This record gives sequence, structure tokens and C-alpha cells, in this order.
Amino acid sequence: MRKTLVLITLCAAAASAQLRAPAVPLVAHDPYFSIWSTADHLNGDGTRHWTGKPNTITGFARIDGATYRVMGRERGPAATLPQTAVEVLPTRTIYRFAGAGVNLTLTFFTPALPSDLDALSRPLTYIEWSAASSDGAAHDVAIYFDAASDLAVNTPDEAVLSARFQLDGMPVLRLGSQEQPVLARRGDDVRIDWGYLYLAADRADGVSAFTGNRAAARAAFDSNGRLPESDDLAARPVLACAIALGRVSSTPVSRYLMLAYDDLWSIEYFYRKERAWWRRNGADAFDLIRDARRDHDSLLKRSVSFDSELVADLKKAGGAKYADLAVLAYRQALAAHKLAADADGTALYFPKENFSNGCISTVDVIYPSAPITLLFSPRLLRAQLEPVLDYARMGRWKFPFAPHDLGTYPQANGQVYGGGERTEENQMPVEESGNMIILLAALARIEGNADFTRPYWPEVTRWAEYLKSKGLDPENQLSTDDFAGHLAHNANLSIKAILALGAYSQLAALTGHQAEAAQYRATAQEFARKWQDLAIDGDHYKLAFDKPGTWSQKYNLVWDRILGLNLFPAEIARREMAFYKRTQNQYGLPLDNRRDYTKLDWILWTATLADNQADFEALVAPAWQFANDSPSRVPLTDWYDTKTAKQQGFQARSVVGGLFIKMLADPDMWKKYATR
Repeated sequence: MRKTLVLITLCAAAASAQLRAPAVPLVAHDPYFSIWSTADHLNGDGTRHWTGKPNTITGFARIDGATYRVMGRERGPAATLPQTAVEVLPTRTIYRFAGAGVNLTLTFFTPALPSDLDALSRPLTYIEWSAASSDGAAHDVAIYFDAASDLAVNTPDEAVLSARFQLDGMPVLRLGSQEQPVLARRGDDVRIDWGYLYLAADRADGVSAFTGNRAAARAAFDSNGRLPESDDLAARPVLACAIALGRVSSTPVSRYLMLAYDDLWSIEYFYRKERAWWRRNGADAFDLIRDARRDHDSLLKRSVSFDSELVADLKKAGGAKYADLAVLAYRQALAAHKLAADADGTALYFPKENFSNGCISTVDVIYPSAPITLLFSPRLLRAQLEPVLDYARMGRWKFPFAPHDLGTYPQANGQVYGGGERTEENQMPVEESGNMIILLAALARIEGNADFTRPYWPEVTRWAEYLKSKGLDPENQLSTDDFAGHLAHNANLSIKAILALGAYSQLAALTGHQAEAAQYRATAQEFARKWQDLAIDGDHYKLAFDKPGTWSQKYNLVWDRILGLNLFPAEIARREMAFYKRTQNQYGLPLDNRRDYTKLDWILWTATLADNQADFEALVAPAWQFANDSPSRVPLTDWYDTKTAKQQGFQARSVVGGLFIKMLADPDMWKKYATR
């Protein structure tokens, strides 16, 4: 095993295991405002957007007149301040450094609290600095931070403009592209080039601010710990702040900066522009900064409590390695979405298919990611599903099955995948119809009613009818694992259809359609009995009904228990689990017998089929080892090789929210978080 230089502690208390994350979240808000460290040391490489392109933020500490690099990799005379630890928590990433007689802590704090949509929606991260003497002597300390223009453009050749403002007597710095093509660019490997980046400090004392040439800012800071008195008109300006912490003793001195991005307009939703949720009542960037400064202390207190409680519950539910993976997935899953407000104030939550095709509101991306919203904020799941449901009842959607997507991010103007709105070719009829019905039933289960589904009953019924006709033995079509190609008689896809029919029965009962409830329950039971005969293959169950000697993960089966459907005998899961434990490779259980690659989200769903903790942890441990050993230094990929730990494709996707499915399997745990 290759040597790792820094280990990442992923829990509030002492951990039984330590994980080296393939990438560490720093500023993670949405598919555009998303900055990561992909090195073992924060000062070992430049920071990057989730796509891998530079999104440059740098940091230095000046201790007793000498400058040390803390963040980023920049040519120059500054030595690095040795990093001693990094701790990743659900809402915070904490780096610790020690040298020159000083202990320095740098925390990236993003109050990603899904039960508080106002806090979650704010595109602002607090960058918190704390210094204390480590040798008993007092030391003069100042800190420096800058953010580059590449945070506000798609490519570095785009012209940018920077500016300075006063807010409550304190400087606020801003930069953005000159052209401002609002919502004009769509696609996958792209970055935002409209809206504005902001940098502000917690208070005025000891602060100097500058926008202009980075070399000029650094030279001034190296000289006297302050920035130039006048801004300049550099072609590639940075936003820079320096804070003099003064003479620091053994008592820590703490200050913070705020890095924010106001995109002005966030989503194009059927040709109308939508504001971000935090902007829905007319707030602007100055309100954002002012409110964030006002709420800092209370948000930090709430977030520290949330982090501690969640990590403890994750360890209780699945063990330390499960907790490590889920914590690493937390901010990533949320940051692959944008929370917007419709014209009437309705919350709409749009995921992007990061590095899979750039689609917006893909149903088979919402499905694997749904455990995080079902657990922490069912309102967010409603906000994901509502745009899809409204699209399905438009006259332009003419098919008897559910849509695949709403367009290409950030333009949600209608399906683009497969045949789009034109043909059934390369669609996912069983997949998406089953996904929607299962998620609606899960939402009804935690909310105690199906009121959300009621207005869409004709569409949901049409999908159930389609599954009744086509779901038991699916035709040659794609499933969510579309990278594996078309497959007829797909046993795992059949499970999804059968469970969706049972889920429809539950919804029918909750909406007063008792005859349909009984009918569809009987159909689901009949199909489940037939499935066992079609799929059995000795000590396991087949990949496809017509392919003996094959196997696959039956991850869809997890909903039989979570929804209380009880359509399949428990022996099926036990038989499969025994087979999986014998079959998995060094870095996890392959998706099926055809290739060595797997999906991280599906491994955790499959592991949740276990009826004992030892079996669950037996499948989780190799997945944990993948994250620790992977040479692919990207935000957590969900598609990787189980023999080499190398990324196959995909990164920074919301589907890692599916890792929280283990929490849904405990009804009390699910209720505890979802009802807050």
C-alpha cells in the first residue's frame, strides 16, 4: 500500500480508523461554487473546482516577520507551514498547522443544515483562522487570503472586472466576468461565468483589503503584513484580505473571512429565470453578507452540535468506516444541487449530473441520492420531485412512463436524454417510472400521508399501469447503470418494478383508492413469487432471467424493508449476501459478473440488505479502502474499479447521498432527523 503523508480524521471524537480522502471539500455550495483540495496537504497543490480546473484560493501566515504558505501552491520564496492534521466533518473542514512557535487552525465552515433552507441556500463559506503560541512566547501574527478570478469565469481568457464597496463601514471586494452571459452556458465540464464573487471580513479592525495584481498584494503582505493602500486594474485580479492578529500568546486569537458567490439568476426553468432560494424575497449580495455576519455565532453553534450528533449516529448505525464515507459524501451530495424559488415561492431543488452528461433533474440521479433528502429534509425531496411531476403532466410529455430529465444544467427546459420528447428510443421506462413511485411512497411513509402525490394521481397511475404491463420481465432497455448498456430480462430492474407496484398500492390506500390498493398489492405479490422462479441460479440470483451463471447486485431490494412492503422472502437477501461476501474484490463488490467496476452508492444499498452488523461492515470495509487508496484524486467518484481503486468515470455527484440509506433502515433514526 502506498504511503500517505497525512491522514484525515472524519469524526468529532477519537476515531478507530483514519481515512485519506481522495479530495477534501473546502467551499461546496452548488455545481458552480465548489472548491476542493486534491492533495494530502492544503499547501501541497493548488485548489480546484470539482471538474479539476483551477479554482484558486491561497493563504499565508506571517509570523514574526516571516511569511509561510498555508494554502495553495505558488512559486515564490515563502516556506510552507507544516500541516499536522485535517479533519472533515459534515459542515466543516478543519486544517491544523504548526511551526515558528505557533499553532494555526484554518477552518472552512459551510452551514449546510438541510432542515434550515435559508442557511443551506446561502452561497457563503466562512474561512476561519485561529492562532495560538505553542512555545510560551508571544508572536506577532498576520494572515493573508486571496481568491482568484478563475472562480468567476469558465476559461481563463475571459475578461473580468473587480470592484470595492463599503458595507457598514467595512470593505467588500467583488469580481465577475465582463460579459455576464447569465444562464447562457449549459453543459457538463463548465464553470460559471456570470454573477459575482465576494470577499469580506468579520469586522474592520486589523483588516486591509485589496483587489488587483496578486504579486503586488503578496509583496506588500510580506513586507509589513498589510496590503497596498490602492487597488489596481490588473487583467487577472485577485480579491485579497489581510488581518493582523497582533501579539498572540497561548490564548487563541480567532477571526474569519466570508467568501460568497451571488449568481443573480440560478436556473432557467421552462424558459423563465429563477432566483436562488436565499434571494426569493428580494435579498441581494449585501444582505447575504450582512446576514451571514449577524448569524455566524449561532450557525456555528448549531453546526458543531449537528456534526457531533450526526457522526455519533452514523457510527452507531454502521460503524466507524461507514461514518467516514457518509461524512465525506455529505457536503458533496448537497453541493451537486441548486435550491431555487419558483415565481410563487415554491422551493425547487435541481441536481446536476456531474461528469456523467450534465443533465438537470435526472430521475435516476434523484433516486440514488434520495436517502440524504429523505433523512434530513423531506421538503427537499418534494422540491426535487415537483419539477419532474409538473413536466410529466404537461401536454408535451406524451409517454406512458416517467421522464428521465428536464434538460442540461442550468437550463431545465425539457428532456434531452435518449429520444428526448420525440421517441422512446434509449429511454428508461421501467427505471424512471419505478424510481418515481418508490420515492413518492417513501416520502408518504415519513410524512404520514400522500398529500404531495394526490395532485399527480393520473400520472402516477399511468406509470403503475405501465409497470404492471412491462415491469415483471423488462424488455431490452437501459437502467440507471446505463454505462453497462441495454439489457433484457434484467432481474434487478424487475425487483424495482415489483416494489414500485407495491409502493403504488400503499399510495392508493393513502389517497382513498382502496380497490386499486388491493389490486396492485395482489399483483406485486404475484410478481414477487414469479421473480423467484425466474431469477434463482443455485446459491444466488441471476443478472438476467435468461442468463444462467450470471449474478448482479440486487440493490433495489433494499426498499422492500424500508417501505415495509415485505414482498420478497428474507431468505433472498440472506442468500445474496452470502454470495456477495464470497465474490467481492479488494476494493468492493462489482456491480455484476460482466466487469470489475462497481458503484459506491449501490454497494451501500446492497450492504443495507444485511440482517446483521458484521455482514454490513464486510461490504463497507473494501469500499472504505477504495476511498483511502484510490489514485484518482477527485471528489468522491461513485464509479470505480474494484481491483485497482481507479475512477472509471463520474465525480462529485449527488448520488453519494445514497450512502445515508442505512439510516433509513432504522425507523427511529429516520424519524429523528426527518421530523426536525
